[in-house]
This record gives sequence, C-alpha cells and structure tokens, in this order.
Amino acid sequence: GPARSNYSSYLPDVYVGAPNRVERYGQYNVMDMDSEVNAALDILAEFCTQLNPQNKTSFGIDFKSSATNSEIKVIDTYLQQWTKLNDFNTRMFKIVRNVFKFGDAFFIRDPENKKWYHVDPAKVSSIIVNESEGKKPEQYIVKDINLNFVDKVATTPYTTNGNVTGGGDGYLTGGVRGMVGNATQQSGSRFGPHDKTKEIAVDAEHMVHLSLSEGLDNNAPFGNSLLESIFKVYKQKELLEDAIIIYRVQRAPERRVFYVDVGNMPSHLAMQFVERVKTEIHQRRIPSSTGGGTNVIDSSYNPLSINEDYFFPQTAEGRGSKVETLPGGTNLGEIDDLRYFTNKLVRGLRIPSSYLPTGADDGATSYNDGRVGTAYIQELRFNKYCERLQGLVVEEFNNEFKRYLLEKGANIDTSMFDIHFQPPQNFAAYRQSELDNARVPTFTQMSAIPYISNRFALQRFLGLSAEEIAENERLWKEENDENIQV
Repeated sequence: GPARSNYSSYLPDVYVGAPNRVERYGQYNVMDMDSEVNAALDILAEFCTQLNPQNKTSFGIDFKSSATNSEIKVIDTYLQQWTKLNDFNTRMFKIVRNVFKFGDAFFIRDPENKKWYHVDPAKVSSIIVNESEGKKPEQYIVKDINLNFVDKVATTPYTTNGNVTGGGDGYLTGGVRGMVGNATQQSGSRFGPHDKTKEIAVDAEHMVHLSLSEGLDNNAPFGNSLLESIFKVYKQKELLEDAIIIYRVQRAPERRVFYVDVGNMPSHLAMQFVERVKTEIHQRRIPSSTGGGTNVIDSSYNPLSINEDYFFPQTAEGRGSKVETLPGGTNLGEIDDLRYFTNKLVRGLRIPSSYLPTGADDGATSYNDGRVGTAYIQELRFNKYCERLQGLVVEEFNNEFKRYLLEKGANIDTSMFDIHFQPPQNFAAYRQSELDNARVPTFTQMSAIPYISNRFALQRFLGLSAEEIAENERLWKEENDENIQV
C-alpha cells in the first residue's frame, strides 16, 4: 500500500501536531483568564449548545427516511439514556468550550459502561495513523493514563518486524492490536514509554477525539484553536494594558518641587545647605522615649505629608524658598488605543458587538432577539459561523451515539438518521416569515386574474422554485387522489 510505496520505512506515520502544541495549551489557559476572551468563549459555547425543548438534550434528530413511531421512540429513549450516562446536560457546555479553546478534546470510552472519561489534551503526545487507510488514526499515545484504564484500553504499540528494507508483512507484524492485559512495550520501540513520561498506547477504538480539524492543514489530525487567530492581538492588548498601568502608577501621583534660596553661596556650600534643608523637612522632632539625659529630642523619618504646612523665611525684597506642585500624568482617561485592540480581539472571535455587555465595537447595546425589528448583519454572520463550528464537532457525537445504539443491541438502521446540535438562532426562519407575509396577499390577488398561469404565479409572486413546485404537485395529487378523474 501507500505506506510501503511512498516511504522507505514500514513504521506508521506519527502525528504530533504543531511543534509547540503543548506549550500553546498553557498559553490558551492564560488567555482564558482575560475577561473579553472568557466572555467570547462563553458566548460561542452557549450559542452552539442550545437545549432541545422536545427531548431535553442538546441534540436534535434529523431523519433521512421515513421512520415508524416505534423507531422514533426507541431512538429518542436511547438518546436520553446516552445523554444521562455521560451527563451531557451539565458537561456539554464545558466540552464544546474546551474544543473551541484548545482545538481538541479527548475522552477515553470505558469498554464496559461506555462512559466518557476526560483526558487532558496536553497528555496526548502523538497520534499514530494508518497511511494506507487515508490517514486513519490507529493509536493514541497518552501520558499518565489512569491506572484503571491500563488493562482495559492499553495496547502494544506498532513496531517493525525487524526487516525494514527486505519486505515482510509490514509494520503490523510486530504489534498486537486490540486490548491486552500487559501494557509493557518493547524496549527498542520508538513508541515505547520512558520512565519519566509513562506513555501508554491506546487503541483508537476506545478514544473519542473531538476536533476542529477538517484534515486540510498541517496540524491534522489535531485541531486548531479559535484563539490562535487572536494570539497576536491578545499579546498586543496585554502589553498595552501593562503599559497603561505602569504609566498611571509612575506618573499619576503629583510631586512637589522645593526651590531653596541659597543666596550667593558657593556651589559646594549651596549643595550642603540644600541637603540640610532637605534633612530638616524630612525629619520630625519628637521627645525621646527614654527621656532626660542629653538626647531629649529624637529625629525620626517624616514622609512629606500633604496635610502638613511648610514655612520658609523670606527677605524684605521678596526673595526666599518656595514649594510648587508638579501636575500628575495627563490624558489618563484616554483609552481609545486600548479600546481599539479590544474591539479587534472581539472581531477576531466573530462575536457581534451587540452581544457584549459594553457594546464594544459600534455601541449597539440594545437587546435584539431577531423577532422584533431587523437583525444586525453581524448577528446573521455569527449564526452561520456557529453552525459551521457545530458541523465540525457534531460528527463525532453522531458516530458515538450510533455506536452506542449498536452496542446496546437496538435493531435500528443507523443510516436512516443523524443527530445534530440545535441551531443557535434561526434568523432565516424569521426572514422567511416576513417574506411570506408580504408575498401571500400579492399572490392571492394575482392568482385571481384568469389569464395568469397558476404555476407562473407560484414561481413569480410566491417565490417557489421548480423543485418546490414539483414537490407541491406530488403532495397535492396524494391528498386529492380520490377526486382526480382519469
């Protein structure tokens, strides 16, 4: 196969994602501490995990062919059982949010009770794929795996048969697929665990990998985080915030300037006199704690308080020392540059400004649910963006639910339906309703004119396509079959 013809080695391909993938996970956690990034991820996850009011889950069922009432009831019952088993009603928000934040979410499926157990993405060091089957993941190399799963899901990693160039049975010969009780690896394998990492090879059969990857980039099968596109803007915003705080702390306080009159003193005496005056101002004379003796008065440090007055002698000509106040930092209320980078960060995450508490971009703070008035164009684009993200994530949920049905012995054709996430906000339905309200009166008037074809009126004034007209004709014949004369 391609693994033998395209490469000089029989070893399987090992994908580790971006070179700094694990370090990026730590940076994403730091970015999540930012209030704007945190709110944006929450908004994305909330819109993509709407609750279905019919079955009280996050999923809806899309039937591709007609199903009986018993089949619909069985699918709905198992869907609720599967949701309750994995506690999706509580965990779904966090699961989808982690997929958006890290680009990936890994779970180990317990072979016995079919429950998902979370695995930190940083613990997945690499993925072994089969080049001969379209880069299908075969094994996941996981660090620090729970000891309870070692005997359940650990496998022997793929190794060579010792004859790389001389042919043979390929790289599957040296390894045993499936679950084995002993998870020890051969010492010569490059996939074997080290004492520090304790890596275990887990068969892809027992791994659930939620990813934002379409397989069209260099990081596949690992996904790319949504925060990757705003990483540069976030660093710029963070540096600007630090600069603003440092400037305000350093320059905002007022300072006093003391002009000390030194008369015609020489320079060395003038500096001594200034130091003596400075010492006199900075020291406060207080009675000695011991009392009596020669040191009746002690001198202690006295910071320049704003509540104290200063007295300097002045000559008859009006010459003498004086104190002036220097103004603090200027333009402390100007944060337009910070607001610019904040808006740029929010736009990078595709969040409409009307959904944010401050209306960051265009000041549109009024609540708009799409039912009243006109929806903002960025809200419609955000709705489509959420649907694209849902399409990347829901495919794995769809496959896992169908696997659960088969393992539970349900006699259901899994190709007759798919599960999907609830749409975020269906502005298209509101728009279609408005169009129908405007088109129906016009169609009613035009269809009454005898020399206008009903088919033309349906297409021109009601906006039906040729396919919709044909479907309407077929359904009308079924409903009026007994009244049709041959």
